[in-house]
Amino acid sequence: MKTIFIKEHEQARKWYLIDAAGKPLGRVAAKAAAILRGKNKAAFTTNQNMGDYVVIINAEKAVVTGGKETKKIYYKHTGFVGGLNHYSYETLLAKHPEEPMMRAVTGMLPGGRLGRALSDNVKIYAGAEHPHAAQNPEPVEL
Repeated sequence: MKTIFIKEHEQARKWYLIDAAGKPLGRVAAKAAAILRGKNKAAFTTNQNMGDYVVIINAEKAVVTGGKETKKIYYKHTGFVGGLNHYSYETLLAKHPEEPMMRAVTGMLPGGRLGRALSDNVKIYAGAEHPHAAQNPEPVEL
């Protein structure tokens, strides 16, 4: 029996919409990462970009539990000596409301060229409005 491989450009891609309001940050990110990888399809291949597009709205209203608002720390290094910066979840959410969700989703994707290509397929918005209504995204329940 022959193994069937589908080429990336032959794959039909769909759009999904996830509303993160009141839902845990990690659960939304895990569901989005699985859809981005294509794990919900029968033709899943680990080394190809077979996933769909994901639109996440209300990213600033995602909840974290266990006091992570103050305890969770995000790090960024400038590349210079002594250039390590750190931000708490609260301050990062106040400055860039989409950034904690983006870091959670990209952290669940593979590293390297494939992970960077997959992270281009997720669109994250802080509010309820998004410019992807023409793609008719299907709502995803968590």
